[in-house]
Amino acid sequence: MVTPRISKEDKQKEANIRYHVLKRVKNFIQPLPIHFEVERRLSTLLRRGYLARNPLDKTFFERIRVLHELREDEEQAHKYIDERLNYIRSTADSLSIIGISGIGKTTAIERLLLMYPQVIKHDIYKGEPFNRTQIVWLKIDCPYDGSLSTLCKSFFKAIDDLLGTRYLEKFGYLNRVTSTMLLHMTSLASMYGIGVLVIDEIQHLLHAKNDQEEMLNFFVTLSNTVGIPTVLIGTSKAQQLFKGNFRQARRAASDGAIIWDRMDEESEEWDFFLETLWKLQCLKTRAELTEDVKKTFYEECQGITSVAVNLFILAQERVLFDEHNEEENLTSKVIRKTAKEDMKIIQPMLKTIRNNDFAAMYKYEDIMINLDDLMMNHKKSTQYEGKVRAAMKERQNTLEYKRKELIEGLSLEAASLGIFDSLSSKQLIKVTKKFVEDAPVDTDENIIKAQVIRNLMELNGKIKEKKQQEDTSNKLLLLLNLREQAIKQNKHPYDLLLEQGYIKQPIIELTNILENKI
Repeated sequence: MVTPRISKEDKQKEANIRYHVLKRVKNFIQPLPIHFEVERRLSTLLRRGYLARNPLDKTFFERIRVLHELREDEEQAHKYIDERLNYIRSTADSLSIIGISGIGKTTAIERLLLMYPQVIKHDIYKGEPFNRTQIVWLKIDCPYDGSLSTLCKSFFKAIDDLLGTRYLEKFGYLNRVTSTMLLHMTSLASMYGIGVLVIDEIQHLLHAKNDQEEMLNFFVTLSNTVGIPTVLIGTSKAQQLFKGNFRQARRAASDGAIIWDRMDEESEEWDFFLETLWKLQCLKTRAELTEDVKKTFYEECQGITSVAVNLFILAQERVLFDEHNEEENLTSKVIRKTAKEDMKIIQPMLKTIRNNDFAAMYKYEDIMINLDDLMMNHKKSTQYEGKVRAAMKERQNTLEYKRKELIEGLSLEAASLGIFDSLSSKQLIKVTKKFVEDAPVDTDENIIKAQVIRNLMELNGKIKEKKQQEDTSNKLLLLLNLREQAIKQNKHPYDLLLEQGYIKQPIIELTNILENKI
């Protein structure tokens, strides 16, 4: 969950500053039922994939040995890699996430992957030395031209960027045939124990008629033989890739396919999403979320996440610089005008969705939906939609959540004042946390802020004074320390000060001066 903070002070700033503040809303992420569905699938996919790939098991070394042998005959190896590895057990599944553009597929997957460390460097296991680098997940984009060789190079580069290796230079140079690069890609995936390989924008494969079959077969090989789980993400037209081949379709969705469609206007998830988003206003006058505004907003964004967020930002920007709207009111009229003028380029697509014009949808393949799958998916999601909404609302209303938000906000405001030069960010947070947690629940935010700043100023002054005293005392202590050292060494302090260069012999100095003058 990402809820950007827009404070009361932000709302009082000049319009040109608030224009920048509004851009924070782009980071807004509200967990919805579909996110929980994706998390469950991804979590089991990742864990199940490792069951048959224990690096201490003999089958792991057998797989590595076979791949090494196949590399000796690089040109032909890809033809019989399946049959050579087929007898080794695999527990890997594949998942397909299909949905219209801008619905939040990539954002969701990236946020969920960040819940896991990407690289784990192992040193020891059960008291025995175990030196291995494990890549838990790797995400790459399918190249825009659908080229298989470009995909392989992206894979090598992704590993190089993570580990500082040079596989792109070693395996990705121009005279390498694609099948050879695929073999090296398979070896690396097995050697580093990649937990899950995520391929985004899979619909780009449609641009490459020749590589389509080979790439899909490669994904099947990764799951079936090498045991690497794969997640394929694409827009609705990616479904066409699997229509002709039952084997590929089955493997591409062995753990099921998630059809991710826009939110329904009557659903609780849309209400909750819009209510949470609506709190992120940065205008002088707070607009109420009336039924009329709700209806207009849905008409203009059709429940598509990214369109909704952008429309919300653009509508407020229009209000900020509207000379005829001094009170800064966000109305249905403003929302309609913003959609019509600022989002003109996507109006034909939105009109098609709005009218359920299936004939016209064929022009825009990104919004084609498999209605049968969608109906089943919707039926399942409604069963726990209300529970998710209730849980999230409860979370937002908890004392813990509100206090955490207040601590973050106040410590950021204190840092932005620029007057606490002797305090670290940890100290700022520590002081703020103490006052927020000690204050009664209903204490006004401004009272807490005043206490925090007063205390921080006192602490800053004390630390600054202490540093100055230390600097002075250190200079004096240095001479005293040298005196003590001289006594311990049975020397006269004068001799030690002379050795250290603190004093000079007057006769030698006078001689040097006279010589320089002559």
